Amino acid sequence: MALEFIDASRVAQLLPMADCIGVMREAMIATSAGVVDVPLRQSLTIGDGKSMLFMPGSAKGLGFYGSKLITLHADNPAKGLPSIQGFIALFDYNTGEPRAIIDGASVTGLRTAAASGLATDLLARRDATTLGIYGSGLQATTHIDAVAAVRPINDILVWGRDHCAAESFASSESVRTGLPVRAVSDPEHVASCDIICTVTGSPTPILRGDWVARGTHINLVGSHSLDTREADTALIQKARVYVDSMRSTIAEGGNIMIPIDEGAIDAMHIVGEIGQAAAGDIPCRTDGTQITVYSSLGITSQDLYAAAHIFCHSRQ
Repeated sequence: MALEFIDASRVAQLLPMADCIGVMREAMIATSAGVVDVPLRQSLTIGDGKSMLFMPGSAKGLGFYGSKLITLHADNPAKGLPSIQGFIALFDYNTGEPRAIIDGASVTGLRTAAASGLATDLLARRDATTLGIYGSGLQATTHIDAVAAVRPINDILVWGRDHCAAESFASSESVRTGLPVRAVSDPEHVASCDIICTVTGSPTPILRGDWVARGTHINLVGSHSLDTREADTALIQKARVYVDSMRSTIAEGGNIMIPIDEGAIDAMHIVGEIGQAAAGDIPCRTDGTQITVYSSLGITSQDLYAAAHIFCHSRQ
């Protein structure tokens, strides 16, 4: 079988958002069940806002193993280039033969948002209709699609550190989605929404607990190290907290580990993994007044399941 190369345009065709949310449900249930081998990702800091990530994993049940190799260049958007670039290499589980090289940036954008979509479907109130986005990059776009796939969103507020960029984003997303998307200059206004997604990569909190109303669901997505976080301690203290992986959270989850290190909460404050919630092994939201938080770090099982779906559908 020839090695297949699958670019970003084909990724979008082969894995639409609604399908990707279903694939993430399978991936996260498998992860929490321990049937996917997912080592912690390795990173190489190159300097000047540049780094490279190596994310290997194996899923016998899928019939594949592989790795995602991506680069992160924070200054690329100013050059008109994506900040994330790279690929996923997919290998046959039984023979080790390489099966596919798949665009990594597009899969990352899809699967990260789809995991948030899964968490939103499990944890957000059924009557939630408003969405708040912190950030205006690729993940902001895909998170609009993911949340709108699971809740009847009718109003979207966007905040970004660059207000002009946020306004441009809001204008283009209004046209693309047909939904009312508005940029706001005060980050507190975004926190009035029923569902909130933080996709900024900010090293310090941009979302405060005293802004957030009861009944809100929040997806924390942009922080991926022990010394960075997008939410303050007060928010984590008052929320029911779910994570994608307990192991990754301990190694990389500043949103959760900083409050633990401060003594504000302990590890028992984490309800569990989102895969456990999807499998029905732990409770989701139990009433309409709770604040729920999904802390997303992104794990290789998400990439493997997405890549396997893409590859198998490309052969049909």
